[in-house]
Amino acid sequence: MSVAPASAPPPMDLATRLRHILADLRQEYEQEHATPWIIGFSGGKDSTLLAQLVFEMLLDLPPSARRRPVHLVANDTLVESPVLARHLDAVLARIAAAVGPQRLPVTVAKTTPQADQTFWVNLIGRGYPSPSRIFRWCTDRMKIQPTTSYIKAQVSAAGEAILLLGVRRSESSQRRKSVDRYENGERLNPHNSLQGCWVYKPIVDLSTDEVWQVLLQSRPPWGGTHRELITLYRNAAGAECPLVTDKSEAPSCGTSSSRFGCWTCTVVHKDRSAEAFVEAGHGDLEPLLEFRDWLKALREAGDKRMAVRRNGSLNFVREGRLIPGPFTMSARREILDRLLGIQAEVGFELISPSEIEAIKTIWAQDLSRALGPAQ
Repeated sequence: MSVAPASAPPPMDLATRLRHILADLRQEYEQEHATPWIIGFSGGKDSTLLAQLVFEMLLDLPPSARRRPVHLVANDTLVESPVLARHLDAVLARIAAAVGPQRLPVTVAKTTPQADQTFWVNLIGRGYPSPSRIFRWCTDRMKIQPTTSYIKAQVSAAGEAILLLGVRRSESSQRRKSVDRYENGERLNPHNSLQGCWVYKPIVDLSTDEVWQVLLQSRPPWGGTHRELITLYRNAAGAECPLVTDKSEAPSCGTSSSRFGCWTCTVVHKDRSAEAFVEAGHGDLEPLLEFRDWLKALREAGDKRMAVRRNGSLNFVREGRLIPGPFTMSARREILDRLLGIQAEVGFELISPSEIEAIKTIWAQDLSRALGPAQ
């Protein structure tokens, strides 16, 4: 007598899957230790849904049971797309205003690059060429270092920390490979490079359509609506650059797909997201888009680059071809003058006075080094 093979269980509907995610979040949160949670928050759809689910789980607990601290951490490179920056600041302010009245143990934080490692200090001050796929110096200095410093501080204070990320397998083939590479079959996985940090990915198996379905059919627990977020994606014709805590995740920033992130990004050939924003009515971004294209072209102009690198060496590759070094001093001055002109045109800050001061300090040091010791 043959036995019919057992049929696979029917797929869960979205409501059931969400209940499972919330139950999993609660089970992990109610563990008998005080390890803090850190939510990586970019302001995009995935991290917004993750934050919403965490808030819903916390609000379902009695206040006395909300004993483990939760940090909601965003990263500001200081050269974010102005549209995204305004959206992120508004959402962070709304969340920060809500956690007190709701008696939630949530700290809202925003990391930024160190004062001497901002985009403009490196590019205009030190003359680093605008980032490319070969020399993408920006991600580590502006994204990874500021956020990992915050995580390390929490690990140092508590012994361990759990980083919650809104990454999903279906986001891209690259993301699927990254998720699969570091999964061990457990809820928590050790971070690839941060000792004492565990990674938790509650929404990893949701599809893009499911993420949007939840957001479209719900209101954020911190108040307001998701209407601004939906409009942001519609106008940008793309996705956000997510929070990055490891160099292996860097391909998510500066890919060929349409992503909105730094308005200065010259890793991509064309900033299709910024072009879409301009077409959607954000005319103040047009001078920024033109400046980005000019900055990318300037990188390829041989007479704008020095032969010697900042460490005094020459960089030769195959067949003795010389790879040029930093921008010349005249090119750096040209970039700053043009940037200040655009800043006056658009009417909002693109470079801070402290960055200009740091740039001029580096220029003075470079000039002194070039002149050599006084005779």
